[in-house]
Amino acid sequence: MKVLTNTALVLGALGVMLSSCSKRQQSQKTGLAYNDPTNGGYLRFQQSHPTPGPGLVPIEGGTFVLGGSADQDVTYEYNNMRRRVTVPSFYMDETEVSNQDWLDYLHWINITFPNDNELYYNALPDTLVWRRPLSYNEPYVDNYLRHPAFQDYPVVGVTWEQAQDYCVWRTDRTNENILRERGNLVTWKDAAGGKNGATPNNALKEPFNTDIYLNGQYKGQGIDGKKMIVDLNPNAPATGTGKNGRPVRPVRLEDGILKQGYRLPSEAEWEYAALALAGNTQFENINDGRVYPWDGLGVRSPKKTTRGLILANFKRGAGDNAGVAGGLNDKAIITAPVRSYQPNDFGLYNMAGNVNEWVADTYRQTSFEEVDDLNPFRGNQFTNKRLADPAKGLYAKDKYGRPIKDPARSNKKLKYADMIAQQQAQAAGAANNGAQPAVTANADPLAGKPYTSDYRGYGDSVNTSLYGTTTLVNDHSKVYKGGSWNDMAYWLNPATRRFADQESTSAEIGFRCAMTMVGAPEIHPEGKPHYPVKRPKNYKAR
Repeated sequence: MKVLTNTALVLGALGVMLSSCSKRQQSQKTGLAYNDPTNGGYLRFQQSHPTPGPGLVPIEGGTFVLGGSADQDVTYEYNNMRRRVTVPSFYMDETEVSNQDWLDYLHWINITFPNDNELYYNALPDTLVWRRPLSYNEPYVDNYLRHPAFQDYPVVGVTWEQAQDYCVWRTDRTNENILRERGNLVTWKDAAGGKNGATPNNALKEPFNTDIYLNGQYKGQGIDGKKMIVDLNPNAPATGTGKNGRPVRPVRLEDGILKQGYRLPSEAEWEYAALALAGNTQFENINDGRVYPWDGLGVRSPKKTTRGLILANFKRGAGDNAGVAGGLNDKAIITAPVRSYQPNDFGLYNMAGNVNEWVADTYRQTSFEEVDDLNPFRGNQFTNKRLADPAKGLYAKDKYGRPIKDPARSNKKLKYADMIAQQQAQAAGAANNGAQPAVTANADPLAGKPYTSDYRGYGDSVNTSLYGTTTLVNDHSKVYKGGSWNDMAYWLNPATRRFADQESTSAEIGFRCAMTMVGAPEIHPEGKPHYPVKRPKNYKAR
């Protein structure tokens, strides 16, 4: 039973605009009319469910047993103890990020920062991962990333840090494209000079960044599009002219137009999505467990038309990466195109085999026992955006137009006076060549004790100073999962886990992105008994 595919998502439109009902909605608590410029412009935005970003499919969350699909701990690592947890609904890439996707990224860097050789070099994958002292792999070194024959193959040789940078870039390009296509920013055509190739009408002197835009730092002539949103605030500055001479404003988070950020999936999200037990579930009853992302205990297809075919790209045995000529078992010597084989019941391709995939978690042997049972994750490093001008609330930016982030200095909302003092200290640190006081030396004004924003080692039962000295595990150890073209079938089990340094690369590790889903977690309510959500009396859906 194939369920929860992208085409089945019918939960609302992309745009969430101001209600255009003939009768204005009113506050249930004060009676004030919403979206009325004559009474102060109180805003209420039409509620809807956002659609996934490009390349993503919806994954309906729920409870499952983390580590539960592992049959035997053949490595005796004891690092995947079974634990029931809940994973909220989210979106995940249908496929691994491909070479073509990464070439798009490199092309953007090249045209945006043509003179920044360091940025381009740092974004290049390590193609030397194909080299082996006693193997002739130089053709892969020269061709795998750039030759058109490999453009739909998963990108490899990418570090965990490079994957994180790609997620940030993809978020900004997706949101910029949405705003330009909608007309909230100058359109691509006008930004390029219009029909006649005139001087480009784009005053945006630095690359678009979602955080900077939402903070109101991108606006003005040459940036604002022709279809800006009318600002109902009576004190709104005249940033442009809309209907009836009203001022206009940039898009806000409350409009529901921009996408959440792309990111690496957590380890729990990845394992949950790989198992796809929703395909074996009816009314909370799981008919059959799984060892792999498909039904059954084997790695061959049981279906009549495809009986005996290998279901993933992996190494069948020593010296057997593909099988015998004339009947290749998995049709791949190394990696395979990202849409090879059958997708699992969530519609995800290659959640077993092809390449291992980076996830966001920092590795600890006992993570499965220690993480929270709701949205489990290890690796939090809480940050705040640095303010260049505390009085105006303007973010400080690096040379690439991205907000500078400093370690968070409190885990609670501060009193206003404490917040102002903290901002002034940050501004002073920025003026002093960007030096910032040590986080642990700043006591949390509310908790009355030092606060650390780095929780990667939270709950560790050993002295953290030993990490990296007496063990290979440290705060830079990141989890990867899924098995690869060069792994035995054991590693195709979603519960298996390994780790590598975040700066390391391999011909056997790639990645895919995820995105947080906001709002109601249920994706397919149709045909199921449920209690309806009671709407306000004056509610009217668009």
